Amino acid sequence: MPVARWKVKRMKLIKLEDGNVFYHKKLICIGRSAAYINELCRRYPALERIEAIVEGDSRNQGEMVFSGKKIPVRDLTFLKREDLSDRLLLITDDYYRELYDKIFRLLGESGAVGDVYFFADRETEYELYYREKYKNAPLENIIVFRSGPHASGYVEGMDFSDNARALFEYAVSTGLNEKYELIWFVKSPVAFSEYQKYKNVSFLPYEGSVSDCVKLRDSYYRVLCLAKYFFFTDAYGFVRNCRKDQIRVQLWHGCGYKKRLNTVSCRKRYDYMTVTSSLYAQIHAKEFGLGRSQMLITGCAKTDWLFKFSPEIQDTLRIPKADKYLFWLPTYRFSEKKMNKPVDGELKVKTGLPLVADMEEMENINRRLVRNNMILVIKPHPFQDSAVIMAGNFSNIILLKNELLVKYDIQTNQLLAAADALISDYSSTAVDYLVLNRPMAFLVDDAGSYSDRRGFVFEDIFRWLPGKKVFDINGFYEFIEEIGGGRDGMKEMRTNLRRKMHRYQDGSNCRRILEALKILGD
Repeated sequence: MPVARWKVKRMKLIKLEDGNVFYHKKLICIGRSAAYINELCRRYPALERIEAIVEGDSRNQGEMVFSGKKIPVRDLTFLKREDLSDRLLLITDDYYRELYDKIFRLLGESGAVGDVYFFADRETEYELYYREKYKNAPLENIIVFRSGPHASGYVEGMDFSDNARALFEYAVSTGLNEKYELIWFVKSPVAFSEYQKYKNVSFLPYEGSVSDCVKLRDSYYRVLCLAKYFFFTDAYGFVRNCRKDQIRVQLWHGCGYKKRLNTVSCRKRYDYMTVTSSLYAQIHAKEFGLGRSQMLITGCAKTDWLFKFSPEIQDTLRIPKADKYLFWLPTYRFSEKKMNKPVDGELKVKTGLPLVADMEEMENINRRLVRNNMILVIKPHPFQDSAVIMAGNFSNIILLKNELLVKYDIQTNQLLAAADALISDYSSTAVDYLVLNRPMAFLVDDAGSYSDRRGFVFEDIFRWLPGKKVFDINGFYEFIEEIGGGRDGMKEMRTNLRRKMHRYQDGSNCRRILEALKILGD
């Protein structure tokens, strides 16, 4: 592989060529990445010389145990407090350029450090090679889509879903694939063979970035290096080294109530972010560390699905016929065993659901549903361990697990188009659903503790929840009776908040996104 070399004033950022540098100085790693450090220690005799790790994200500071060795994890100011003359600084993170800039700004013109190194893991080595190969090649009419979290957090169905999926489907419906190659990065392309019938539509494995197959790797990096546009809903590290003329758009999951967990600024990590209104442009610019000019007030792509009711979905999922349908989408509270527990906390009730304590209360809910000829559909978060939810064996309560929706290829907002009312708590889905101006209830019994653990983007959360506030099980029962009786006491509040939270309410967000970027109409 060719050696990449940069010079910025008094500091050089270079890729290590051999392990000799480890024998003379103590090592300070910049960036807490177990994957990077693991690969580093496989290649070089580094572990015994690692003195500390420096990490900007306060959530990751403290201590890291690696191969039995306890390594302190400090904040960035550690570098300014220490004598670095006999230390070697090594960046161990995907965003090595960002971290190098931070180091240079932090240390100023002291000149005491000299060289700063970055460790190129396997993927970074490949990308440096292909970026050099294609650096003078003109960009091509390629649009890349990706949804879901990083590969390490893969959940079935999430790699072809959400806002990116809605935008892609709209693009195909307009014939945009006649002009552009529309390419998805997914876990397993063979699962999408049905799309081979569409011209210029293809699927590539995102793991092609480190594939041993040269042909597959060549295909992946050709697209990565030459695409004009990238649309994604979460993971964006794969586009960290894009050229300035490549446009990266964070579609995210939606505009909601919860504070962002990651406090790192994304100003340089992508170019634009779609939001629903001026209100959320201000909120997301602050939460994600973006400039106001980076906010595209177009509405979220997947909101368009709410305007496209498909009766056959209910038949496919065997949802019984009823006069009214009440949908309950609890926000993410605890995870599957393979994933870390989030700060949102765990539920400590027998049902595995918020607020509802036991089977007796579930039975009481079901009786009220029967009396009003209503069906309650409970759809857990994809990360949720649905095995602990005890909501089965009730005539008018349906539990829709993620696996079933994946099987029939049904998206959440396609389901919600059939909902006469929604029960939520702090999920962004409630803001999506608000565009339909239908009744909602919010389970807020733990609002205080949730605010302490995770936090809200609004100072007074109750002023921004456009529906009935439910503090106990009796409030839950009341809401069922209100919907069954056609009563809508929160309509005025909901209408006012709808104007503030949604600039557009017409089901044409996908068109606006593509027009804003001059992809349509160019």
